[in-house]
Amino acid sequence: MTAVPAKQVSNEKVLLGDEAVATGALDAGISAAYSYPGTPATEIAEYLVRHAKKHGRPHASWTTNEKTAYEEALGASMVGRRALVSMKHVGLNVAADPFMNSAIIAINGGLVVAVADDPGMHSSQNEQDTRYFADFAHTICLEPATQQQAYDMTREGFDLSERFQVPVVIRLVTRLAHSRAVVQVKPPRPENDLRKAPDPSKWILLPGNARKGWQALLDRLPDIREYTETCVHNVLTLNADDRTLGVITTGTARNYFLECAGQLKTMPSHLHVGAYPLPVQKIRKLLDHVERVLVIEEGYPLLEGQLRGLLPEIKPIAGKLSGELPLAGELNTDLVRKALGLSERTATVLTTLPLPGRPPQLCSGCPHQDSFKALKDVLKGFDHSLVSADIGCYTLGALPPYEAIESCVCMGASVGLAKGAAEAGFHPAVAVIGDSTFLHSGVTPLMDAVAADANMTLLILDNGTVGMTGGQPTMLSSSGIEKLVLGTGVKPEHFKVIEAHPKKTEQMAEVIRKEIDHRGLSVIIMVRECLETARRSKKKVAS
Repeated sequence: MTAVPAKQVSNEKVLLGDEAVATGALDAGISAAYSYPGTPATEIAEYLVRHAKKHGRPHASWTTNEKTAYEEALGASMVGRRALVSMKHVGLNVAADPFMNSAIIAINGGLVVAVADDPGMHSSQNEQDTRYFADFAHTICLEPATQQQAYDMTREGFDLSERFQVPVVIRLVTRLAHSRAVVQVKPPRPENDLRKAPDPSKWILLPGNARKGWQALLDRLPDIREYTETCVHNVLTLNADDRTLGVITTGTARNYFLECAGQLKTMPSHLHVGAYPLPVQKIRKLLDHVERVLVIEEGYPLLEGQLRGLLPEIKPIAGKLSGELPLAGELNTDLVRKALGLSERTATVLTTLPLPGRPPQLCSGCPHQDSFKALKDVLKGFDHSLVSADIGCYTLGALPPYEAIESCVCMGASVGLAKGAAEAGFHPAVAVIGDSTFLHSGVTPLMDAVAADANMTLLILDNGTVGMTGGQPTMLSSSGIEKLVLGTGVKPEHFKVIEAHPKKTEQMAEVIRKEIDHRGLSVIIMVRECLETARRSKKKVAS
């Protein structure tokens, strides 16, 4: 009888860039992972949460916001375990306080911060560049160009974090986060043993300790810079036969350059930067070799701006600051071709098939539609009104046919904006916020409104999920949110809970009208489960 060979475990996986980060973290031996959902980073934590449910390890969970996520990951690091914290770029604004301070507390277990930037603002309110945060904190930033690098850099990031005792940033962009490729994975590493930090005083940032920690970080910077000068992520190739042009690429910008480079008469000298702080010696070597430089980077012109201070003499520098590449939006091959002096590619333009616009819209039957209808019916009775809103599915209420909201600035801002407008003398001032966003950043401004008894009405649209990013769980149930609101000091007589339902829009409008007429703070929770979440719940029960 012929023996059946043992099943071979493939070391290849087809992964999104986000999933490559998650897999790299798993194979690096993480014990914990934390995140608040935000596109284009959401799939990192989703992958880890699914893995934890199936295998029991590591601990992986959603959190109330990015600051709490970072602090929980920091707690795991404090006792020697490796931890991953992931978020989108604007989420790092929320986590900036612990992030900046964690650079000087002598990280114990490896801590990697995976941040997905969104050039072109596909799903974000700005396109800020996370590399500036890493530079600001004087820490290491690794910027993958491919899914394979996303995996490799994440694994290496934990080693670097423990070696240099700093958090390490992995900077992704949307195109890499949301595209797939084959990734070669390596055997996983075991988790760290529990071990408290040998010197607890380094984690107690009293001014005297903080000054020592800051100096210790500055003392480590030469070693960190030596790493980026010699690491495999920063590669310099000089063309001895043509000293005319030097090209510097960063992250995914390398892919656009290489796509165009084959059509150039000669391959220019090329430095690719995938690890920061910048490899200054390699940059100077390139600059000494060429007559002029083109900088191609996805995001802000960080390298280009710093480059001008590194030049021993004035040389032409082309890039975003000089206009060869646009300051806003994503890079693409055509933009890079133009910057390299290549001819424009011809394209066929179809004029016979006009396509209708497809703006984003609320799902058919979404409970937010009923809430907006009731609110608009009420506000018809006023000569003027202000409706400030927040970030979530209900932000789509700004678009036709609703046109019901007038602001979307950042998480939790709706409450503060309405309070400020009310205190400037405007009435009615209405704030609209979702349940998850309220827990993320809306509770603290509500406490300001309670303390001032601000003349405003807050509508909390409670659909029981983080709907816009795929239906992740809200940290508190509806009943928990009700208790929380009352616990802030909102007057019970001006706190209402109503069902958001198409058959009850008149009742909803009546409640809103009465609370707007109240000259003081009122809060209304409008409750009905997200339809997509309800469908998924029913499928799980049926299966």
